[in-house]
Amino acid sequence: MRAYLYLLLVSAAVTYLTTPLIRRIARRIGAITPVRDRDVHAVPIPRMGGAAMFLGFAVALLTASRMSFLDEKFNGGQPWGVLLGAAAVCALGIADDVWQLDAVTKLAGQAIAAGLMAWKGVQLVSLPAFGVTILSTGVLVLLTVLIVLVTINAVNFVDGLDGLAAGVVGIAASAFFVYTYLLTTSTSPQDYSSVASMVTASLVGCCLGFLPHNFNPARIFMGDSGSMLIGLLLASAMIEVTGQVDPGSASTSEIAPAFFPLVLPLAVLALPLVDLALAVVRRTRQGRMFWQPDKMHLHHRMLQLGHSHASAVLILYVWTATFAFGVAVMAFVPLSYGLIAGTLAVAVATALTFGPLRRPRSGSRHAQ
Repeated sequence: MRAYLYLLLVSAAVTYLTTPLIRRIARRIGAITPVRDRDVHAVPIPRMGGAAMFLGFAVALLTASRMSFLDEKFNGGQPWGVLLGAAAVCALGIADDVWQLDAVTKLAGQAIAAGLMAWKGVQLVSLPAFGVTILSTGVLVLLTVLIVLVTINAVNFVDGLDGLAAGVVGIAASAFFVYTYLLTTSTSPQDYSSVASMVTASLVGCCLGFLPHNFNPARIFMGDSGSMLIGLLLASAMIEVTGQVDPGSASTSEIAPAFFPLVLPLAVLALPLVDLALAVVRRTRQGRMFWQPDKMHLHHRMLQLGHSHASAVLILYVWTATFAFGVAVMAFVPLSYGLIAGTLAVAVATALTFGPLRRPRSGSRHAQ
């Protein structure tokens, strides 16, 4: 645990310290978010904060490669594959933050980044269906790329208020870290080092290091360089857990928690996935392409309910934690305890969402 905490602190420190530099660079090269009709911020703000988050993650991963506890995990190449994919998608995001790429170009770039990770071994190796079903390598690679694309764009869709995406992904990654750590310590107590735990700990650090600069009122946005980066990193951790499982050697009691990540992503990404699904349905019914922006995301609806910017973000944090930690912990505690705790958490989140509200304030300074 101390090794993972150290990686978290390294990632957070590097991200926090480099973000002001990235902010100045963004201003100089014109990576500025203008005030658009769908936005809720009132003044142009620099973006491209994802570059600092990538630096934090990269330094943390390089640090992990020099640690005796984790260095053997680099022999298989998966951590380098995650870093390669992260570099590719961050570079794509930086290009978009500066030049505003079209949706098809970004989707193609995201697929290439996912393919690079799969090439280095970060891919699904099996899927549970009536036991354990092994699919062809080609199908599994396609599923891997699809998971990465969906996760990246779900996170991108939820990136709409100061601190929202960084906080939501940070909470989701924390829950996933708890799951991966408990899984590895329970199934492999002699060597509980894990690529997924390494990635999630570093990802949490990226988010924590960036939040002080990004929470309302934000001084910098993460931009697509950040939202696509943290989406890819979260997806890589989910895929890596399943990819580590050897179906031939796992016992029946281990298969259920080992393949729990196929359900857990729906929980840790509940908020972004719901927002993505609603946007696709809403825009399709209106005769528009699903990637065409509007002002009807969940965070917009929270503001319409009368929540302030900060309270809307914090309540969405609560919903994320409710689903993410509720499902993650449920894999290791009695079902009845998990259901009771989950019910109470949902009740609290609902009360916060629909409790006494203030009337919406006009002209307030919000984020992208």
